Amino acid sequence: MQTTAAAIAMLSSACSAAAASPRDPAGAADAGPRARTVLAEGWQFNFVGDAGPDAHNPKPENWQQVSVPHTWNRVGYYLSDPQTHVNSAQSVNKAQGVGWYHLSFTPAADGAGKRAFLEFDAASRTAEVWLNGVRLGEHRNPFGRFRLDATDAIRFGQANSLYVKVDNSQPRFGNSTADVLPMTGDFFVRGGLYRPVSLVLANPVHIDLLDSGGPGVYATTRSADAASATIGLVARLRNDSGAARAVTVDVQLLDDTGKAVARWRHAGQVAPGAPTEIKGALSVANPRLWHGTADPYLHTLRVEVRGADGALLDALDQRFGIRTMRLDANEGFILNGKRVPLVGVGIHQDSEASDWAVSYDDVAETVDILRDMGANSIRLAHYQHGQPIHELADRYGIVLWDEIGLVTAWTNARDQVETPDGIRRNARVQLEDLIKQNYNHASVGVWGIANEVDFGPGRPDFLGRPPEVLADPLPLLKDLYGQAKAIDPLRPVVLAQCCEERGLRDVPPVADTVDAVGANRYYGWYYGTPHELGAHLDALRANRPNQPVSISEIGAGGAPNMQSDNPTGGPIESAGRTQPEAFFSWYHEESWKVLKDRRDLWGIWLWNGFDFGSTVRREGDAQDINTKGVVTYDRKIKKDAFYFYRANWSDKPTVHVTGRRYVDRAYPVTEVRVYSNAAQTVLSVNGREIGRMADCPDRICVWSDVRLKAGANRIEAKGAFASGTVADRIDWTLDTAQARSFRIDSGAIVAAKADKRFGSDNFFVGGAAGTADTPGGRGRQPVLVAIAGTDRRDVVASFRSGSAFGYRIPAANGRYRVTLSFIEPKEAQGARVFDVTANGTVALKDFDIHAKAGAPLTAVREQFDADVTGGMLDLQFVARRGEAIVSAIEVEPLAD
Repeated sequence: MQTTAAAIAMLSSACSAAAASPRDPAGAADAGPRARTVLAEGWQFNFVGDAGPDAHNPKPENWQQVSVPHTWNRVGYYLSDPQTHVNSAQSVNKAQGVGWYHLSFTPAADGAGKRAFLEFDAASRTAEVWLNGVRLGEHRNPFGRFRLDATDAIRFGQANSLYVKVDNSQPRFGNSTADVLPMTGDFFVRGGLYRPVSLVLANPVHIDLLDSGGPGVYATTRSADAASATIGLVARLRNDSGAARAVTVDVQLLDDTGKAVARWRHAGQVAPGAPTEIKGALSVANPRLWHGTADPYLHTLRVEVRGADGALLDALDQRFGIRTMRLDANEGFILNGKRVPLVGVGIHQDSEASDWAVSYDDVAETVDILRDMGANSIRLAHYQHGQPIHELADRYGIVLWDEIGLVTAWTNARDQVETPDGIRRNARVQLEDLIKQNYNHASVGVWGIANEVDFGPGRPDFLGRPPEVLADPLPLLKDLYGQAKAIDPLRPVVLAQCCEERGLRDVPPVADTVDAVGANRYYGWYYGTPHELGAHLDALRANRPNQPVSISEIGAGGAPNMQSDNPTGGPIESAGRTQPEAFFSWYHEESWKVLKDRRDLWGIWLWNGFDFGSTVRREGDAQDINTKGVVTYDRKIKKDAFYFYRANWSDKPTVHVTGRRYVDRAYPVTEVRVYSNAAQTVLSVNGREIGRMADCPDRICVWSDVRLKAGANRIEAKGAFASGTVADRIDWTLDTAQARSFRIDSGAIVAAKADKRFGSDNFFVGGAAGTADTPGGRGRQPVLVAIAGTDRRDVVASFRSGSAFGYRIPAANGRYRVTLSFIEPKEAQGARVFDVTANGTVALKDFDIHAKAGAPLTAVREQFDADVTGGMLDLQFVARRGEAIVSAIEVEPLAD
């Protein structure tokens, strides 16, 4: 391998050849004692890949012009409507390894005598930095800001050559990123300089710029009420002048008019070399508090450092909200002495348009969407997010859960029985960066030190093959807890756990290591039913009655272009393709019923706010996307469940008709579902009022058995509010061939395609859905059985069965031909015998599918005529031996 000096010389030559006259991005410097220049344009990038012998030898022809923020990765795409999306199978890039960045820039000559720092808001996973051939240092946290002292290497008034080597290789024992968290996770760690890079100039005596990327000044509300508040202060000063200097530090707290409401002054000496730490306090009379979304009032904390002659040496403004926060085991989240229920979502930092290289405007769009939904809290998962979302949360009163990248695994080899020292150190670096860089944000409520480190040896294979021996996570968690409390004694330290009280084998007990816990629970999705969640939470509380508990994740997958006539009509595939939007909505409706009245939860966060990139996912209508977002990856589609929560969480007038993407309807009679927080909601179909509902339970208004006409149908819901009437209109169509017919794909939550249009299983009473196929998931293809005697294999493969079940089909009065399709899914001659009745009349007696077909997995069709006189065809399936079963039902009108 080449030496570093030789490598940089080679790179400089190659880069010059690639771009003879790179754009100078320096621009105008900021005014004041500090100068900041954002280095956004003029960069060149060269991806090398594998961090082997050629990692220092990028090919000259591979340099390309880029701007920063930048990532070379693009992850995840939707399978449907590719023309409407940014990402496609051809444009995605999941490459991991080494990438080089180069920038030529010329700082102004008048910077001579200043201290120069290169500031990187993030570089993933690791970064090494050279300026003019001098190695400035490295950083091994993919998510935190870091600064490097460039004073001895920079050339003012001349062209400077900056090289940055980044590496996002997957951590494995023995490789270059082996100790850089996260080790694994249900998300993809992109590579690049994906947040801004700046050159910062300061005087030799300055507020410390090398304190783990933090501001160097740290303020915390020690106490606050209507009469007074006390704010503790810590400031770190650095003197790089070579001799002791007398300084005065002036601290003011300014209100939003610029008036000082509190002051503190310190005078003393600052010795050269190591930082000098000073401590003080501000006393505020009659303070206006930061009270979340109700009143997110922000002051400005202004710190000025002056020399003995009064000259301003350094200054720093920080937005600051005066507030107290605590968690209570019985009353939840307490803000300024008052209970405030926290509701919101967890989010990752990617979007389809920008991936990880999101702009401030991208982040602002994300926050605006969540505010519109009524969220007052966000869990920033599963790593440190950037400053823009913290600043926006401060401004809008959104309470944040911040956390580090300790996710699922804390070793990097299968036989380790202790956490390696390198991983432990990396966790501590990430935690110190997280806390110091976000310490002054009023919005930050808790520090999270881990996510789902209690899977035990039974963790899902899609997160990487589980270790042979489970290393004890408690020493690491206790160490991180102590570190967090040492830096910030007041904020609670929390973690999110997955598995306690779920009956899993060898689950490590982790909750005792922190002040409060979050429960990531997926009852009704990966296991159980939504209604089991309440008893489970009670069991968690019984284990530690004095520890606050929250729901840190709850969610399901939802494909907005995949539709169902009944979300309970058949099985979903939590790890596969069948994930209709209607089930997504039903899951959230049922889960919210369990959670809405629990005062003891200190927060409820949905998983997730947005679909996000994850290379372990192949599900719904997406590839490499986790589909649990209430909004799509591109931010263009707010799924129906978004409006369910908006109606429940927000005081904004909300009226939303669900099913707008299910335009071409399968049945002439359907349910209309409206999410509304109006006192009264009116539904009209094709201009005719169907009915009115007042104060709909859980903000869900449901009209059953709504009849559609052939052709176009206008569905309109209106709600009356103090501000005026709010209406939502959608259009459905009904093909003439469907106008009086009912073709039911029994046991299917999404109807299979066939020669005639079928709807998914609906109108059933009782029974259970099943299939002769073996579902796929986690990358496995489904196993589809061969079925003889039919050209509708996909329709008849699913079925509904039970000892007694029925279908109440709302057919218009008249005479109908009823066609039933059956298969015997296994060898069962004589074991399954049942009757079928139509409106009380026996249509099939002692029916034995196997006897009729002569073999299992062979389709059988039976027909009979039935008269409907009361607007209902009642079909009953009653077993005499075994269970009754049916795969498809066709009800078609006979000619008059």
